[in-house]
Amino acid sequence: MRRMLRIRRFEEAAMDIVRKGQGIAGSVHLCIGQEATVVGACLALRDDDFMVGYHRSHGHPIAKGARLGPLMAELMGRSTGICHGKGGSMHLADFRVGSLGETAIVGAGIPQAAGAAYAARIRGTDQVALSFFGDGGANIGAFHEGLNLAAAWRLGVVFVCENNLYAMSTALSDTMAADSIAARATAYRMPGVSVDGQDVAAVYESVAAAVDRARSGGGPTLIEARTYRYRDHAEYGGMELGHRAIEELEQWRTRDPLDLLRARLLAGGTDERVLDEMAAAVAEEVREAVRFARRSPQPEPAALFEDLWATPVEAAR
Repeated sequence: MRRMLRIRRFEEAAMDIVRKGQGIAGSVHLCIGQEATVVGACLALRDDDFMVGYHRSHGHPIAKGARLGPLMAELMGRSTGICHGKGGSMHLADFRVGSLGETAIVGAGIPQAAGAAYAARIRGTDQVALSFFGDGGANIGAFHEGLNLAAAWRLGVVFVCENNLYAMSTALSDTMAADSIAARATAYRMPGVSVDGQDVAAVYESVAAAVDRARSGGGPTLIEARTYRYRDHAEYGGMELGHRAIEELEQWRTRDPLDLLRARLLAGGTDERVLDEMAAAVAEEVREAVRFARRSPQPEPAALFEDLWATPVEAAR
């Protein structure tokens, strides 16, 4: 619950900053509504396991345990950011928690996760790699290449599709003939599982089984989490795409993942005051993250070429 709250409140703060033009350049792509899929999947990983996200990326490192201050500073392009202000909203990476990075290139993280799993095999570790991607990414060539390679080499990868029904503003029903993304796993002789992406426990159980299989040498699994984003494709400082019916949005809001988990916890005997105190603490953590980012300096121009090479490279003469 805490991790889902951290994602929701962090993104609400980022959305407010963008809309007011107060420090985040460009747009941000929010996963509000998809928190149960992100958190349930990451909770099934060990701290030293790998995770690769995609352009809707704030929730992934947060779910893996990243600190909010450096994340917000990165969104604002500050030197204290998680990538020293050079990555921005769509290119977050936090190696300290196993977050290998995100990219605006749709589907690009899928073969990267396969590569991380192969590297773990070469090193002789049992680390697992998890790749997040959207339903749009499932129609990209890298999806088929990554799944085929992982299956052929029996790599320890878990592929998690956050199927929110829309690739930007294009409905999945207009771009995919099959009824299920998980069904595509059959072509690669790996398990394919479809799960309720609004139920954090259901996601955790499905991903945990896939992680156990991967860690024990059983190979990859494809998991399709059916979820929904409440915001448009991106926040553009107030612009609304308006590509979905209000009735559809309101129907999905009745299954808000935070509300579902809160109800389950209360029914299980959790004191409501405990949840309220947790929410208040997370709200303050997010406010402090914003204050940290605003206090942080802009990167120095001299730092522009740092972090580009693993070893110094002399200029061509």
